[in-house]
Amino acid sequence: MEARHLRYALTLAEHAHFGRAAGALGIAQPPLSKQIADLEREVGARLFDRTRQGVFPTAAGAAFLSRARRALDEIAAASVDAARAARGETGQLRLGFIASALLEPLPDVLGRFGRERPDVRLELHEMATRRSAAALVAGELDVAIGLGRPGGVGAEQLVSVPIGHDHLVAVVSSTHPYAGQSSVDVEQLRRQPLIVAPEEDEPAVVTGLRALLGKDSPALAGATIARDIHTIIGLAACGVGVGLGPSRMLTAPRRGTWFCEVTPRTPLPDLVLSFSARDPSPALNAFLDVIRKNCPEVGAALDHRLCPLEPGSGPSGSGPRRTMSPS
Repeated sequence: MEARHLRYALTLAEHAHFGRAAGALGIAQPPLSKQIADLEREVGARLFDRTRQGVFPTAAGAAFLSRARRALDEIAAASVDAARAARGETGQLRLGFIASALLEPLPDVLGRFGRERPDVRLELHEMATRRSAAALVAGELDVAIGLGRPGGVGAEQLVSVPIGHDHLVAVVSSTHPYAGQSSVDVEQLRRQPLIVAPEEDEPAVVTGLRALLGKDSPALAGATIARDIHTIIGLAACGVGVGLGPSRMLTAPRRGTWFCEVTPRTPLPDLVLSFSARDPSPALNAFLDVIRKNCPEVGAALDHRLCPLEPGSGPSGSGPRRTMSPS
């Protein structure tokens, strides 16, 4: 039984006449009569009474047509749903991100994505760079935003583009001796209790701090560990010590704190967006389109990393597939 059989039966019931129904369907009357007879044999019941006054559904036919109408409605709805999913208007997107990405650029990107794709379910997971990279390689995330390019087994299959550049800044309580200074130098930092990210979460940042302060720096060895920038700023506000973090923190001023540049200027790992080059998710494509609109320079980097789409090379030849150019 095919969808056309259902349409034939519903059209016949509507017109109550084989000739008129055939005309409405755009086919000849004999093939329509044969298709209805075949349908009745398959169902195992007579669906229509053929009378001089017209062709009318039997009790079995009425029951069949009620279901047939719903079935065709479902088929039509399935086609609409499939088309929307293919355009990235539905589905889900699993995003892992570090906390500092919530300062920029995530607020604008997520806000725009939510407005343009309200029916895509966002699964948002705050996590450290190392964890999000592992989850991305394992297929547990669709996209990750972290510090530096992911490494380790499987990372070669990822596309990674920088979406933000940072350098090191310090934050202190407004009552701290350094408050009011435009900058602090390395020697000043070595004499203060520090607040930093944990090495197991952000190894690239801690590596940079060791290069700045010294591999065996007592200040680093005794530093207070804070897992996100908001905690670093909060602890600094409480007078616990000098918080060290990305310059992105400057976009989140807090009462009772003071920010200082660190000299010499110390670049931190780029904020990097990563995803699988083999991920066929339309929702991910839609997210990348929003990135392109919000951050044109990032869009240019994405287009450089992604080779042209190969028409018909998706799964079962049903759609395009992204390929990754050498990084």
